[in-house]
Amino acid sequence: MTTNQTLKSWVDEVATLTKPEKIHWCDGSQAEYDKLISEMVADGTMQELDQQKWPGCYYHRSASNDVARVEHLTFICSEKEEDAGPNNNWGNPSEWKQKLTGLFDGCMAGRTMYVVPYCMGPLSSPYSKVGIEITDSPYVTVNMRVMTRMGEGALNKLGDSTDFVRGLHSIGQLDPDNRYICHFPETREIMSFGSGYGGNALLGKKCHALRIASAQARDEGWMAEHMLILGLESPQGETKYVCAAFPSACGKTNLAMLEPPAEYKGWKAWCVGDDIAWLRYADDGRLWAINPESGFFGVAPGTSEKSNPSALASLRKNSIFTNTAITDDGQPWWEGLGEPPAKATDWKGNPWTPASEGKAAHPNSRFTAPAEQCPVISPEFDAADGVPIDAFIFGGRRARVAPLVFQAFDWNHGVYVGAMAASETTAAATGAVGVVRRDPMAMKPFCGYNYGDYFAHWLKMGAKSEKAPKIFHVNWFRQDDNGDFVWPGFGQNMRVLEWVLKRCAGDAEAVQTPIGFVPAEGDVNLDGSGVDEGTMKDLLDVDPEEWQSELAGQKEFLEQFGDKMPKEMWDQYHALAERLSAVGAR
Repeated sequence: MTTNQTLKSWVDEVATLTKPEKIHWCDGSQAEYDKLISEMVADGTMQELDQQKWPGCYYHRSASNDVARVEHLTFICSEKEEDAGPNNNWGNPSEWKQKLTGLFDGCMAGRTMYVVPYCMGPLSSPYSKVGIEITDSPYVTVNMRVMTRMGEGALNKLGDSTDFVRGLHSIGQLDPDNRYICHFPETREIMSFGSGYGGNALLGKKCHALRIASAQARDEGWMAEHMLILGLESPQGETKYVCAAFPSACGKTNLAMLEPPAEYKGWKAWCVGDDIAWLRYADDGRLWAINPESGFFGVAPGTSEKSNPSALASLRKNSIFTNTAITDDGQPWWEGLGEPPAKATDWKGNPWTPASEGKAAHPNSRFTAPAEQCPVISPEFDAADGVPIDAFIFGGRRARVAPLVFQAFDWNHGVYVGAMAASETTAAATGAVGVVRRDPMAMKPFCGYNYGDYFAHWLKMGAKSEKAPKIFHVNWFRQDDNGDFVWPGFGQNMRVLEWVLKRCAGDAEAVQTPIGFVPAEGDVNLDGSGVDEGTMKDLLDVDPEEWQSELAGQKEFLEQFGDKMPKEMWDQYHALAERLSAVGAR
């Protein structure tokens, strides 16, 4: 498979430690994928769905204690604790390697060890990175084929280079008391033990493409961000691209596959990526982005013909469903998909009817689908240089405080806006649901180093070029006094994005508020939206009293990082406090 002696030596070393029954080097072929699926169907790991209605689709049910990322068991094992920062759990690298080596010792006995070469990003792109995941999970292996450019192409790109991320994974005994996901940023290594859940086990995704890559990007002068990449093509045929960051289950995939409303005749939305963006400056002085992934690992509940018809179309074939329900006639089902089935088997394997207690699908149940199947996948999806970015958009789920949309005054203010983004927790992470937490750039679970240094890197990236993207913040989830959402969301978000693009081009007016620029009256096209100008005024309202309360939380967040927090961030805090005070004094 390869002449790379460094890689072969590492594989031999891992095999000696884990003692598998056999070793399989993955070539990424369809035949290999089909064989692994067949073997899992035979042993019960996978279940075939109705192949007439869901061709090439299969179902996997994970252990009931292994259904989400385990942030409290995820560690950044940097040489210095301060380099991990208070935003991460730090682990001493030598101590953790010793502990994990003990857990991996003999853990693959009686199992097959799969060597999974993968490329994050288009194979033709000079900005892509190669990784190798060694795993004992065929489920992980087939998912990696969907989510990455996996197999011989990745090995050919690597050649004899030693520049690859080393990822070692075992499901172990799926024991939550022996479940750890450890990252070693200095040596570009990942060790994951005891979980088969995607975010913990598909090491190319959050572990490599964000935690390790964010540290690598800091060192090499680029950016690895938890961002969708969306192209918006005007009726005149001009396409502009935006990157947007939202915490899990806050409408990120829906926005990435946005369907413009009927009133926007001639407009097209193109999905370049729904989750992760790698960005570098090009010779034209602009930031260009590639999507390092080749598939979608999306949250199933809430995905419907209304919320995201393109996502639904993407997963209709050749997809893997995890922890949804299954109807009696072999179809996947989840809350929000449509009318509940009369009878089904729930995500735990128990009989379910609409009268049953509990949900049929786990709130964090997933689909893994090839991106090429998306009806709105961008023609530039595989472009070696990526796409140029005009705007960064941050957001979250806030019932109040944040208006529907506002623009930062400049780059440094935009970094502060992104750093102070907050949202309610969701079922994508273990722990309580509905608790508001600050989630800077939606990177809190994924930033592979100290947030203070991360913000400094953002500030440095903005100083590199006068053509850096404009920065905005959105909140689709503002509620009225009855707790109902005020903005219709989904495809109607195109109206806000149109204003964003106009602002980037200098073609739209705005009103200055203490927190940034909001659209001037009439500047957001509301025709056919069901939203009147009075409601829009409420959606854009900035309440100084609410923001005074918000300031206290922002200060508390900044103080966590001590001397690591850049002075520029404190300058932004004090400037905001002064602007709010001035408004309050009127």
